Amino acid sequence: MVDLANLRDPVVIAAFEGWNDAAEAATGAVDHLIDEWDAELVTAIDPEDYYDYQVNRPRVAIDDDGARQLTWPTTRIYLARPDDTGRDVLLIRGVEPNMRWRAFSRELLELVDESNAQIVVVLGALLADAPHTRPIPVSATSSDEELTAAWSLEPSTYEGPTGITGVFADLCTTLGVPSVSIWSAIPHYIAGTPCPKASLALLGKVEELLDLTIPEGDLPELARAWQRGADELSEEDPEVAEYVQSLEEQRDTADLPEATGEAIAAEFERYLKRRNKNRPGE
Repeated sequence: MVDLANLRDPVVIAAFEGWNDAAEAATGAVDHLIDEWDAELVTAIDPEDYYDYQVNRPRVAIDDDGARQLTWPTTRIYLARPDDTGRDVLLIRGVEPNMRWRAFSRELLELVDESNAQIVVVLGALLADAPHTRPIPVSATSSDEELTAAWSLEPSTYEGPTGITGVFADLCTTLGVPSVSIWSAIPHYIAGTPCPKASLALLGKVEELLDLTIPEGDLPELARAWQRGADELSEEDPEVAEYVQSLEEQRDTADLPEATGEAIAAEFERYLKRRNKNRPGE
């Protein structure tokens, strides 16, 4: 197992399939980080205690050598060491467990404690009345008062049913590890396919809060392809087009966080960082 005791200013980013992951936006964001940062698998949670295999069934696939391969539903932890960030990142990519959520979260917190990570970022995505023609809404909240003040976050005020993301974040707070929950809002009328536009929006917020430069790879092009598909759906169905127009009107008259001067400035800073990184000789 990889030694987690001597990491560089580590941070944890987590996402889980299931109720917390509309259109696979949250897990899609973590998958992107695993690929772009060439993250190394550290360990995997033993699934026997946490998953009902009649609900989350194992999958059979054929590998490159033609052999059958069985994969069990579980949660895996990866370590990324991006050279240009000055910090290491533990990436938790899992499946919401079917049972023993507190024990599951404590097992993950043991790894967080071992790594000496000072903050946990939990990603999620929900279905909402949001038009696909506008920027994906993203919110960041925390129950940690110091973190909320330092990062100008909204305090966590949600009341109602929660998923493993809420349980994990709550246990982090209970054990004194600051956590931030970042959620994207997915247009509910087109939630049947993965939404890379929302994954891109989540990663933009991660960049902003953690002062990281995240390579975008092919995610912008995938987001544009998703946008074209959503546009075609709207154009082909008059009822959908009318509904989208009503959502646009509601959105355009609202006080949008994306339109604030601070958000525009943050986006411009990210642009400058990428430009300077791609043009080191200038």
